[in-house]
Amino acid sequence: MGVKTMLPSYELGFYALVVTCAVLYSGSGIFEASRDSMNRKAFRDGIKPGWHYFGRKMDVADFEWVMWFTSFRNIIIFALSGHVLFGKICSMTVPQHRAVMYMIYGVLAVLGSMGLVYLMIILSHCLVLYSVALAKQKWLCYVAGLCCLASFKVEPFGSWQSGFVTGAFDLQDVLFYGGSTFTIMRCMSFALESSEKEEGIYSIFDLLKYNFYLPFFFFGPVMTFDQFHAQVSTRELRRKDDEMKNIRVSALLHVGAIVAVDIFFHFFYILTLPSDLKFVNRLSDWSLAGLAYSNLVYDWVKAAVMFGVINTIARLDHLDPPQPPKCITMLYIFAETHFDRGINDWLCKYVYDHLGENHDNILKELVASITTFAVTTLWLGPCEVVYIWSLANCFGLNFELWVQKFFQLGPFAKLEAKMSGAMSRRIRAAFGAVNFWAIVLYNILALNSLEFALLVTKRLLVMGFPVSTLSIWFITYCGVQLIKERERILAIEEEEKGDKAKAE
Repeated sequence: MGVKTMLPSYELGFYALVVTCAVLYSGSGIFEASRDSMNRKAFRDGIKPGWHYFGRKMDVADFEWVMWFTSFRNIIIFALSGHVLFGKICSMTVPQHRAVMYMIYGVLAVLGSMGLVYLMIILSHCLVLYSVALAKQKWLCYVAGLCCLASFKVEPFGSWQSGFVTGAFDLQDVLFYGGSTFTIMRCMSFALESSEKEEGIYSIFDLLKYNFYLPFFFFGPVMTFDQFHAQVSTRELRRKDDEMKNIRVSALLHVGAIVAVDIFFHFFYILTLPSDLKFVNRLSDWSLAGLAYSNLVYDWVKAAVMFGVINTIARLDHLDPPQPPKCITMLYIFAETHFDRGINDWLCKYVYDHLGENHDNILKELVASITTFAVTTLWLGPCEVVYIWSLANCFGLNFELWVQKFFQLGPFAKLEAKMSGAMSRRIRAAFGAVNFWAIVLYNILALNSLEFALLVTKRLLVMGFPVSTLSIWFITYCGVQLIKERERILAIEEEEKGDKAKAE
């Protein structure tokens, strides 16, 4: 049935009321647990002094978030502010050479922050993959690129290369592996796009301009070479209507998100609580479910802030970068689950869509998803938790297709055709609710730990059955219906825009 099927307003109001009450109830349980555990000895490393005047300590268990706003804060502000000023001057004076100027600034910033040896390592990988691109053989580009990626992600090769970088500071490992692995992904994109170019090949300077664009260098997102090259080569730099206003609004929203997360961490210790399984096991099923879900929401906010800030800089440079990830609250389909849209776009273009084609064939879909998650496993760094995470999400992605194909069989298709659109939407939402929690349970493996994921699964599906299991399933069903309503409204708006464009 179509996505435009509408439900009665009173029914949607009831769903909204149920979800709101459930979130408040679950949140109150997490708040009480955070307040009671503030001074536990087991939480000393994760909870540090915070707002003394409110009598609250702060959850500092996330290394990345703390790093951005303590040791890395001044570096980020200095480097990106310099890039913005430098980019503005270049755009006004030499717009036709701005890509070269960005490259020069990026090379100098990498040299100043990580040293000459690190720069030489990066340049050597760029040279290797450029040489491979000259052969214009896709399979060779894949092999060489994945081998280069493995040289940073598989021991002892990663430690061997990092050992060449002299000196030591808090962020050395983060910047080393971040810049290195994103470089390999960009170089692979360059090589693959070059192999498809009908005449000649892109120059080594095109690769260097692409790779050393500073906002993307250390932390991404990955913008595929064809998009970057087309956008950065544009000589006529024009702003769309209200573009600067949208950029300012976006910047303010990210500042607001940073402040909101800081406030949240003083009252809800969602990252530290899962580290003590004995304490967490004493929480109610509702609080435990809220804790698992909150971890996914926080990881999305973190990704949205990081990529959002970088994207704002890129938009000031007249680029159209990959958008931040879709909010986990709005997801109940595995195919849309990703925390880095740049990497997701890269994987879809060069692996998943390339092998899976239209994603209708079960066998092709299986091969495409297995290959995609194999590359993702290498990208994340092979280890037990990543293996389990990849296997679980690969299964979820294929299981969606299997269920879809099963219910497209004659008897089920005829049965659904006899139903009203509203009833079909309700049944689909019931399955979507199950999928929603599969996404949550599969992804807290990577965000927390295998033990915490197993504890949540056991409590919600085994020990909490049937009351907690069915109650949480029903609340999730209400949430999925609200998501579907939002999708319905967006679909209608898109159709109206399309009709308006055709009329013009």
